[in-house]
Amino acid sequence: MKKLSRLLPLFLFLIAFSARMIPGPRTIDDSFITFRYAQNILAGEGFVYNAGEAIMGTTTPLFTFVMVVLGSVSGGTNAPFSEIAMLVNAIADGLTAALLFLLGKHFKQDLVGVAAALCWGVASHSVTFAIGGLETSVVVLLLVGMSYFYLTNRVTLAAFLASLALLTRPDTILLVGLIALDHFIRVLRKKQKLYWYDVVALMLLPLIWYGFATWQFGSPIPHSVQAKLGAYHLKPEEGLIRLLQHYATPFMADRWFGAAFAVGSGLLVYPFLYLVGARSFFKQDSRSLVIMVYPWLYLMVFAIANPLIFRWYLTPPLPFLFIGILAGAEVFLSSIFSQPKLHFTVFLQRSLLVLLIAIIPFVNLLCNWTLHPDHGPDRPAPGMAWFELELLYQKAAQIVQPFLTPNTTLAAGDVGVLGYYTQARILDTVGLNSPEALDYYPLDDKFYVTNYAVSPDLIIDQQPELVVLMEVYGRLGLFQDPRFIEQYDLLALIPSDIYGSEGMLIFIRK
Repeated sequence: MKKLSRLLPLFLFLIAFSARMIPGPRTIDDSFITFRYAQNILAGEGFVYNAGEAIMGTTTPLFTFVMVVLGSVSGGTNAPFSEIAMLVNAIADGLTAALLFLLGKHFKQDLVGVAAALCWGVASHSVTFAIGGLETSVVVLLLVGMSYFYLTNRVTLAAFLASLALLTRPDTILLVGLIALDHFIRVLRKKQKLYWYDVVALMLLPLIWYGFATWQFGSPIPHSVQAKLGAYHLKPEEGLIRLLQHYATPFMADRWFGAAFAVGSGLLVYPFLYLVGARSFFKQDSRSLVIMVYPWLYLMVFAIANPLIFRWYLTPPLPFLFIGILAGAEVFLSSIFSQPKLHFTVFLQRSLLVLLIAIIPFVNLLCNWTLHPDHGPDRPAPGMAWFELELLYQKAAQIVQPFLTPNTTLAAGDVGVLGYYTQARILDTVGLNSPEALDYYPLDDKFYVTNYAVSPDLIIDQQPELVVLMEVYGRLGLFQDPRFIEQYDLLALIPSDIYGSEGMLIFIRK
């Protein structure tokens, strides 16, 4: 039995790893932005999106450098970055699954560790962005690893993982800050010692990177963060509503019970179970308090900041929600099953716990997969792993290829696929990689059908040779502007109703 127990982490690793390798790459647009940065570094252009323009348009320098290192030994600028990113993410998520098991073991709730690892292994929010090529899987691995090593009093290793997390995505500061604060308070109370090498492990790499970023880009804050604040058009409560929907459906029960019932009941049941689980963890290890607070701090900060909530923003708190909720469920159900009046045998109690805590959540999350996606590779994948828009942009890249010269500027609202496949200079109409666009936002409300509305003045002033946009991006503005109609011809229309568009439009300057 002990030998089987030792093999459990490997088994859980393989489930998560396989769940990412089976679908194959379904790469999303933002990943191609990182890949283009990696290509330019490998080509000797430096950390730039457009050659000669020192703009920090990605928020994940560490993941970019991982792509550079692995790309350098697998084809250079022609490396298969989508496959490389998927493999890195599959390994990262497999390790996260193993760590979740070890966390459950640390709290003397082995079943909870197994259940959380199984859920993480197949959850749509974890698999989708792993095969989508984003850095999300690496972010989660670093956060969970940092938490585990802090709880097991391996502070130096936890600090080093924290430093890597800060270089992988800025919002990791929330959990890093909580753990650092907890450790500092323990030092002040003389419950812990502060060692110089722990401080170096935490601070050295971020200081090097942010010093370089300030020198190279003029600011340690990625330019894309500022651009998102100006370009997107949101209602004040939009972020909060999206977050609450997610926190109320971590196991995606809305598939069976409908969104209204699932969200309503989830907002009552899951926070209660999480509180019960967090209390049981705290009894085992008081350091768990700051870690279990993290998902709720994350919710509060993002609700107040109210950015446009992309689906991958919802993933980092998920493993913590899984293990907290499932721990609460085990404690709560165990107290019920142990009632003398129910006459449950120990075997029956254990069987019911395995069914309710591990099997049903795992199967339910697996039911959100589809055997035959309606686009992309005909291989099982989460229904959420939608990348039809990216496939359209690949078609657009093929159409514009004959019209490209070394001096061509191509304007687009979604720039990842187009930038990667055309290698043209890109005018990012949202401004993530083009600072000249910032002066044109925010737009007047009359231009918005969706958040990617394009400023007509931006296109007229910058005069890109090619413009590739979903019709809905310019419906109320650019495509009605007489200056644009006079200066540009429609080169091609790719049929599509994505976002309610009347196709993807490709224009060329007369």
